[in-house]
Amino acid sequence: MHASAATGDVGDPTHPTAPSDLLGALEGVEGWFSPDQVARLAARAAAVQRGGRIVEIGSFRGRSTIAIARSAPPGVEIVAIDPHAGNDRGPQELDGFADAAAEDHDIFLANLERAGVQDRVTWLRRFSLEALADVAGPVDLLHIDGAHRFRPARNDLRNWGGRVAPGGSMLVHDAFSSVGVTAAIGAELLLSRRWRYVGRSRSLAEYRREPVIGRAHVRNVARQLAELPWFARNLAVKALLAVRLGRVARALGHDGETWPY
Repeated sequence: MHASAATGDVGDPTHPTAPSDLLGALEGVEGWFSPDQVARLAARAAAVQRGGRIVEIGSFRGRSTIAIARSAPPGVEIVAIDPHAGNDRGPQELDGFADAAAEDHDIFLANLERAGVQDRVTWLRRFSLEALADVAGPVDLLHIDGAHRFRPARNDLRNWGGRVAPGGSMLVHDAFSSVGVTAAIGAELLLSRRWRYVGRSRSLAEYRREPVIGRAHVRNVARQLAELPWFARNLAVKALLAVRLGRVARALGHDGETWPY
């Protein structure tokens, strides 16, 4: 479950690398969040202005949460939402992990404390739709790494995405990697005229809330469709790993035995 040399590329080459002190704070914190994904998320968190709000859906053991909390300026509200209910826990872990989830929650809180950010984060142990009423007002940065099945993923994009303020950013993990998340993106974002696709760091896709009209809309759709070959390749890698043919997956450029993320 540790971040590894997962496959993919960076769609926006201008985003910075993660600072060494941030990567040091994340050392030993489990999660499917690679250093380049940490860098993109950290950069967007750092850009939120004082008085703004960051919402994360799906925190697992706190790897991405810590990256946000150590990067956001003082005065930015940070809300982390995760039911830690034992479902949608990780790759091929959809249900039946209640005991592990309870441990995840305890480790999540311990990791926040160890990183010195426990006082910066408001954590809600609730499902994302239930938590809508607990967060008032617009969101400046939304990070979604919640349930990966189509319906809940689409609900997060639609309901929480609708809370993102104009000019704000939405980062979606496992985009063009998970079937459910990618299908939800196709349903909610592909043809949208209010979300511009910025790029991706491996499977962490970035969208910005701004008008996309005319030729810009056509280009925006085309840029997202251009990710489909990478999506198909990820599905092939997963199929090979499922039947324990990781060595064959290396022929597709996959490095390691972990699920591509």
